[in-house]
Amino acid sequence: MSTTVTTREKTKVGLPDYESGKLRLRSIVGYGAGDGANNLAFSTATMFLLVYYTDVAGITAAAAGTLLLVVRIFDAFADVIAGRIVDRTYSRRFGGKFRPFILFGSLPLLVLSFLTFSVPQIGQTGMLLYAYLTYAALGFAYSMVNIPYGSLAGAMTQNPGERAKLGTARTVGAAVVGAVIGIVVAPMLKPGADLQFIFTVMTLSFIVIGMGLYLFTYFTTKERVVRTVQHVSTRQSFATLKGNRPLLMLCIASLLSLVGMLSSSTAQIYFLRDVFGALNLYAVLSLSQLVLIFVLAPFVPAIVRRFGKRNTFVAGGLVGVAGNVVAFLAPSVAIALPAMILAMVGLMLGGMVIWAIEADTVEYGEWKTGVRAEGITYALFSFTRKTGQAVGGALAAYALAIGGYVAGATTQTVSAEWGIRAGAALVPAIFILLSVIVMMFYPLTDKVHAKIVAEIAARRQAQGLGDEIAPDLTTSAFRSQDPTTLRPPAE
Repeated sequence: MSTTVTTREKTKVGLPDYESGKLRLRSIVGYGAGDGANNLAFSTATMFLLVYYTDVAGITAAAAGTLLLVVRIFDAFADVIAGRIVDRTYSRRFGGKFRPFILFGSLPLLVLSFLTFSVPQIGQTGMLLYAYLTYAALGFAYSMVNIPYGSLAGAMTQNPGERAKLGTARTVGAAVVGAVIGIVVAPMLKPGADLQFIFTVMTLSFIVIGMGLYLFTYFTTKERVVRTVQHVSTRQSFATLKGNRPLLMLCIASLLSLVGMLSSSTAQIYFLRDVFGALNLYAVLSLSQLVLIFVLAPFVPAIVRRFGKRNTFVAGGLVGVAGNVVAFLAPSVAIALPAMILAMVGLMLGGMVIWAIEADTVEYGEWKTGVRAEGITYALFSFTRKTGQAVGGALAAYALAIGGYVAGATTQTVSAEWGIRAGAALVPAIFILLSVIVMMFYPLTDKVHAKIVAEIAARRQAQGLGDEIAPDLTTSAFRSQDPTTLRPPAE
């Protein structure tokens, strides 16, 4: 029997042929636009919700910190629920497992973002109750869009280079939106400004912009990876998680990293405004983010091919730690701002590859169980990220409260300034370093992943999805071992 497999046949049976896994530029850009739309709600909340609660709604910093912690932990569990819903759903009419959620879930998400930033003045108890309910609803709506959106990348291609492009594209989309929001909105948040009017106009405009971006994503992306099970049962979903050591390690590292990143993003505006009296530089920081993302993005696929996704994440994390340490100790904004930008470079680099790493763990779970369950895999990953976001945002708020931050004060005490410094830079440095240490032992390298994808493809052929096999990658010796324990082949 011949062992030659054509590109057409490889595409049909899902073999890891890198040519058949190539994506059109339109699909890559369209996928990136989806995370731009996501971040109209997400970045707005992470950058400004604490400021809105303390300086507009009049909720105390400690109460707001507890609110962020409780609701974001709820969001983490909402991700698991969303993952199960996604795994059980399939619609051929509307484009597969993931794209229908983007189509139908986007408008409720954007409307809830507007409602979250519209707290009525009905007393502390009434405002807190409204804030809890609207932010919790926003978090659940976000889960119902973001879980399928994140899972979609693994269903579009198995080519590691193309996945890196998708990860870069979503990072670019998120960064562009975050930077524009920071450049346009942050300078408006001066004492005495009508902040409620600013946030109302902003969130209403995001409904229109966000729907345009989500529709662009829906119409330009396709689910192409072969799956043998369309409707995944609860038992099958959780079976794919059992024994998935790479996913567990990635979740721990991501949780730690997100604690640091959310603490930083939550406290940065206080850091520049209240410690250095340089609120105008927040726009510079956002603009730097926008420029850097376009400088770094073209090089990420080449960096991944040369050093691998794991090593790229570790290197980026170490740069992020260095930048945050310098920012924490900086005596002036002239030192603090470059240090914050340096930290941003490292975290961007790690952020561009983390999504491709997560997609690899889907194949590991499929290799172990025979069932491809992107929904629950991404949901667990997102669960830990949401937990990290909850803890990070709360730590920033608690750092402000412990330091004695006074909302609306023109001058903060020395203690309050050091509390702000801790939330903006010290907490990020500590937790990002911990995430780097975890990822240094991550076992699912790119070479091991390539072996797993080949084994999965061979199994599909053996099940009658194709006539040819790749004989050198389907030996019993390979199948009898955990692929993460295999020695990578020589270059």
